[in-house]
Amino acid sequence: MYVYILTNTGLTVLYIGVTNDLARRLYQHSTGRGDASKFTGRYQADLLVYFEQLPDAAQAISREKVLKGWSRAKKNALVAAFNPDWKAIDLETWEG
Repeated sequence: MYVYILTNTGLTVLYIGVTNDLARRLYQHSTGRGDASKFTGRYQADLLVYFEQLPDAAQAISREKVLKGWSRAKKNALVAAFNPDWKAIDLETWEG
């Protein structure tokens, strides 16, 4: 299971989600780009800037709730510690 953070090209929004298949979920976000009925589509947040793998769904959901409760500054610090340049992460080439 994964908890992940997406942003848009302007870095103006953060979206936090949870999934069991990160590659599939990123594809779903990218194909929904521009869909005003969805948060990630409305704000074009489809750039992966952070993720962490957790052993099971309960832990992933719990971690997602914790992150969603954080201030924007704390979320920014988490991303910056993991991905200092805030570059979009390509899962096929990420060496983390």
